[in-house]
Amino acid sequence: MPSKHDLNRFIGATFRSVWALEVLCFLRQNHGRSVPQAEVVAGLRGSELVVTQSVESLLAAGLVLVEADGSVRYSPTSPDLDTLVVGTAALYAKSPDAVRRTIVSAAAPGPTAFADAFRLRKD
Repeated sequence: MPSKHDLNRFIGATFRSVWALEVLCFLRQNHGRSVPQAEVVAGLRGSELVVTQSVESLLAAGLVLVEADGSVRYSPTSPDLDTLVVGTAALYAKSPDAVRRTIVSAAAPGPTAFADAFRLRKD
């Protein structure tokens, strides 16, 4: 299992939004089969635009494959990436707020650092 520090670095570098993480978790739950993007939209109750953008970022990160028909399959390019995804999914299940904060702080480090200065306890 990767360290919490490694997971936080992976999360901050890989996910631009919580939606991308949700899409990845959905695809990982359907591991072994290609899922039409319309099924991802329906399964997550999201929008087509959000799912499309999430799939594009996950493809660029080497975590999914897009088939010729447009369906998507969980397919990390290395066992190390798979290990990080498994650790991220476990951390997200255990501490969803902490993972969300990591994603948001990577997207906007200045305001997050300012807000963290006023927090009484750290996670």
